Amino acid sequence: MSRTRTALLAAMALVAGATGTAFAVDAADVAAVPCTVDYKIQNQWSTGFTAAVTITNNSAAKSSWSLKWSYAGNQKVTSGWNAKLSQSGAAVTAANETYNAQLATGGSVSFGFQGSYSGSNAVPATFTLDGVTCNVDGGPGGPTDPPDPGGPSNRVDNPYSGAKMYVNPEWSANAAAEPGGSRIANQPTGVWLDRIAAINGAGGKMGLRAHLDEALRQKGSGELVVQFVIYNLPGRDCSALASNGELKADEIGRYKTDYIDPIKAILADPKYASLRIVTTVEIDSLPNLVTNTGSRPTAVPQCDVMKANGNYVKGVGYALNKLGDVPNVYNYVDAGHHGWIGWDDNFGPTATIMKEAATAEGATVNDVHGFITNTANYSALKENNFTINDTVAGKSVRESKWVDWNRYLDELSYAQAFRNQLVSVGFNSNIGMLIDTSRNGWGGAARPTGPGATTSVDTYVDGGRYDRRFNAGNWCNQSGAGLGERPQAAPAAGIDAYVWMKPPGESDGSSKAIPNDEGKGFDRMCDPTYTGNPRNNNNMSGALPDAPVSGHWFSAQFRQLMQNAYPPLS
Repeated sequence: MSRTRTALLAAMALVAGATGTAFAVDAADVAAVPCTVDYKIQNQWSTGFTAAVTITNNSAAKSSWSLKWSYAGNQKVTSGWNAKLSQSGAAVTAANETYNAQLATGGSVSFGFQGSYSGSNAVPATFTLDGVTCNVDGGPGGPTDPPDPGGPSNRVDNPYSGAKMYVNPEWSANAAAEPGGSRIANQPTGVWLDRIAAINGAGGKMGLRAHLDEALRQKGSGELVVQFVIYNLPGRDCSALASNGELKADEIGRYKTDYIDPIKAILADPKYASLRIVTTVEIDSLPNLVTNTGSRPTAVPQCDVMKANGNYVKGVGYALNKLGDVPNVYNYVDAGHHGWIGWDDNFGPTATIMKEAATAEGATVNDVHGFITNTANYSALKENNFTINDTVAGKSVRESKWVDWNRYLDELSYAQAFRNQLVSVGFNSNIGMLIDTSRNGWGGAARPTGPGATTSVDTYVDGGRYDRRFNAGNWCNQSGAGLGERPQAAPAAGIDAYVWMKPPGESDGSSKAIPNDEGKGFDRMCDPTYTGNPRNNNNMSGALPDAPVSGHWFSAQFRQLMQNAYPPLS
């Protein structure tokens, strides 16, 4: 429901309440308005602006649509996304793309654009949808368009620049309790909101407000970034049972009202307006719709369900839309990792589905500040001992069993390339990337110092690679892993920060089935005796034994991560 339509209903209710008269002006009267348009100027500077437009159709369902308006000034549309935009003089036409042509009764569609202007930049007075005049939102500051809580956004380009990062006292205490753990107990890590109960605090742990209050204390007079993982989609992680969640595949309504809405309400509290709040939005969700569906050998029936019902796309879109309304929230969408998305048939389609999600449920690309790769994964940041272009014994490195025709060897090259792909499908050109380096150091005595023997392409690659997993598809409590680069801002071109979004020492999943009240299942990929499946080319799982349920403290893993840290711990 658009804000114009909401305001109309509220006004009707107010009049009826004030006079005690029962007016017959409810849904039928609202339906008499054939369409509503919400036109919001999101950013404006001396010569240009960006705008987001949401159309709500209150008439018969449409298989295509065309919205038209005219400017009173000299505004010019220069580029756009999620609609085909054209302009003749002051008259602008926005027509559907093929993927958003359907507009159901009561349904909404959103698009955005960038424009130029000089002088004034007034909101258009009239909009027509397929020739029919709509009831138009008054634009920023208008009587039916109250400003978002917190006022206009003052987001910086890179929230990590010039800012301290929040240290979770609960994780810090766990780390400090381990032998040698005090060396890293002051490192910043992400806080995972992996179920509804986590918002208020579950199992004696701090809730969202408690973390934000502590963040204010740590902030002092400077800038501070606090990081949260938004992780509770319906049918969560359809291909990995260890990280299944509490919401069933069709519970998109509960996800919105019981999970995202309360989080948004807390983050929007003016008390926290001085914090830079980074959200990592729904890891391991959208790429599953590309790689683990349909006729692929990697397909999983539950992923087909989630693709068919659209609740991953809807959930991510809703989260981006709601959280993106908070001026000091920076949304970063999870973008998998190179060992998952780096192949040609995954790379482009994954960017496309992320664009679809970022423009669903009222969201726009302006609600996305960037993307994060390698979240809770182990892919090496940079492989230095060979390149993707090397040839050994007449074969390309891409032909090796380890690389297996992937175009990327490591996370840095993947993140930088995927950023370009995301911009090419319509995301803003200033998006930044985060790389989770919490467990991808692969140091210790086994770290290679040069390439392997040139006997074959496999000996060359296997002898030189830092990442010592059996297969890049292995993801659960990997044996031999180490802490990676410490969190830092702006470490490389296009990269906003290296982060420890996954708190080192928190398990990926249990080695055997363990009953729990968190909705988390048992996945054989966490069983060290498991011989694999098509998603890891039928390799051994490489998982550590005796692991607890995901998110619980795993002392043996933490100690190994410290032992194999790279750069080494002092």
